[in-house]
Amino acid sequence: MGKEEEIAARMESLGIQEKDVIEKFILGSGRGGQKINKTSSCVYLKHIPSGIEVKCQKNRSQDLNRLFARRELCDRMEAIVLKEKSTKRQAIEKLRRQKRKRSKRAQEKVLATKKMRSDVKKMRHKNSE
Repeated sequence: MGKEEEIAARMESLGIQEKDVIEKFILGSGRGGQKINKTSSCVYLKHIPSGIEVKCQKNRSQDLNRLFARRELCDRMEAIVLKEKSTKRQAIEKLRRQKRKRSKRAQEKVLATKKMRSDVKKMRHKNSE
């Protein structure tokens, strides 16, 4: 089973029909030089019923970008249809939690531990002299 058939089957299982998808080819931009700047290799998809828009320019090839754009459309639809958090969303939320500021209580606990540790080290230093 080829990639195209695989994507088509996935789209069908999610209820995405080709007639509901608007596909446009946009002039590429960014790195890649003359080839990118002169050809319309960027693919834009819009699923009319859900309003999901996808823009893809991962590759210089228009055909590969069409495939990647459809895959991205399926991923976004899947997240909506299954009401699950996608792996991307989970990774983003994990980073947000890690960067979040600590509560006062947690911060005081960390500082208390550091203070204890420094006292232990100071006592070691005094004994060695």
